[in-house]
Amino acid sequence: MTERDQALNALVELSRRLGDPSADAAILGEGNTSVRIGEREMLVKASGAVLGDAEAADFVPLDLGEAERLIGDPDAGDTEVSELFGRVAEAHGRRPSVEALLHAVVYASTDARVVAHSHPTDVNALLCSERAELLIEGGLFPDQIVVLGATPLLVDYIDPGIRLAREVALLLAEHIERHGESPRVIYLRNHGMFALGASAAEVLGITRMAQKCARVLIGAAAVGGVQFMPAEEVVRIDSRPDEQFRRGLLSN
Repeated sequence: MTERDQALNALVELSRRLGDPSADAAILGEGNTSVRIGEREMLVKASGAVLGDAEAADFVPLDLGEAERLIGDPDAGDTEVSELFGRVAEAHGRRPSVEALLHAVVYASTDARVVAHSHPTDVNALLCSERAELLIEGGLFPDQIVVLGATPLLVDYIDPGIRLAREVALLLAEHIERHGESPRVIYLRNHGMFALGASAAEVLGITRMAQKCARVLIGAAAVGGVQFMPAEEVVRIDSRPDEQFRRGLLSN
């Protein structure tokens, strides 16, 4: 089995697990997943495919260079995106997900090899509330920091597509400049979340931990208020060699 086949098989399994009703992360055609193949291509879920029923045929290749050039062209808009996705459909029978350009931005800006976009109910409860900032304001418990990192990113609502991809590209560059590293999770107000990782197992773990953190936040707010860990303790856990070792194990 080739490396590409292995990556595709892992992507199908990840998609099915995210789309399983017990995960409460996506229903119907919600959510999308992708994997980077080499440095210049990704496989991404086709538009309309259902994560829980994913098969290998539900993923199409997209040239990352083409996507990056489109995103970087200030004169390009929905028409040019439709033309690019139409060419993919002509060659492979399916159009990429509308979120494909945001996946391309993540691969251009970070070392991620796998990306999963989903809409976990508890995460969206906060993202659709007036307190979405709770998701990024601090650390709640050590395992959250190990899995999600200390610096998640929150993005204001923008219509999915090329406008959102461009805004996230700018925010990722600013985030990396400020923190010296990319976020492991990107929260999108009134929309959902992106998990960035080295493997399918890692992004699944990130998604699950984000869902747990959202439930803890909602529960803590209901019984008097959220008590975050001291900031210096968050930094310590995020940088401790033993915790970094454990983080590496979780990415395999």
